Amino acid sequence: MIYKVPPTEKLDKRKKPIDQLNDQEALKVMLNSQAESILAVRNNLENLENIVLEIYCHLSKSDEGRIIYTGAGTSARIGVQDGAELYPTFGWPRNRVGFLIAGAKKALFESIENAEDNILKVLDGIDGDTVCEKDVIIALAASGNTPYTCEVTKKSNVLGALTLGIANNKECKLLNESKLKVFLDTGPEVVSGSTRLKAGTSQKICLNLISTLLMSKFGRIKNGYMSHMVATNEKLRLREKEINKLDLI
Repeated sequence: MIYKVPPTEKLDKRKKPIDQLNDQEALKVMLNSQAESILAVRNNLENLENIVLEIYCHLSKSDEGRIIYTGAGTSARIGVQDGAELYPTFGWPRNRVGFLIAGAKKALFESIENAEDNILKVLDGIDGDTVCEKDVIIALAASGNTPYTCEVTKKSNVLGALTLGIANNKECKLLNESKLKVFLDTGPEVVSGSTRLKAGTSQKICLNLISTLLMSKFGRIKNGYMSHMVATNEKLRLREKEINKLDLI
């Protein structure tokens, strides 16, 4: 079997390797490369609008459906970053957010050997009690072929959940398995295979847009302010007082 190297695993040969440049030139190359992430998301704006509407309609059917992020490595960490902010920023109930991470919580801080390949953990970790038809699964994978993430998506489909796949390679299992899909065409990286760079940036931007517009549709933003924010520290308590003065609610 011939292995076809996905675009995200290749080196961006349009640019001189950064280790052969002086520091300032290397920084400029990396910055310009990161800027391509915005274009990849911009090309999906109409698609994202439809996706947010689908998710909103699905979650509006009950007050129990959750937004569940799933992924491995960098993609998992990006998903957790987005989901963890939904409660303090928008007051979205904590019990309506979930995470299915290859290698579990420990993988957020260190690399867990073979975690993303272990689909048996998916079979152990997902059943009708943890994922159901009320839920929305947001699956992230730069390659789009991460076994763990693809298996979570596949089984979530069987359980009736609404699945969204976000990947940086077009021809991949994840997008084929997902009911809703986003292809972020970021291509090769300035460091071959390091998808923590522009692929990861594009995923972060994409999730920012999806979750923020979704929270707006649920009425958790008023006149551009975080009307439902949860004040968990002094800075936020001061912000809450200023927002309350505006009488937004």
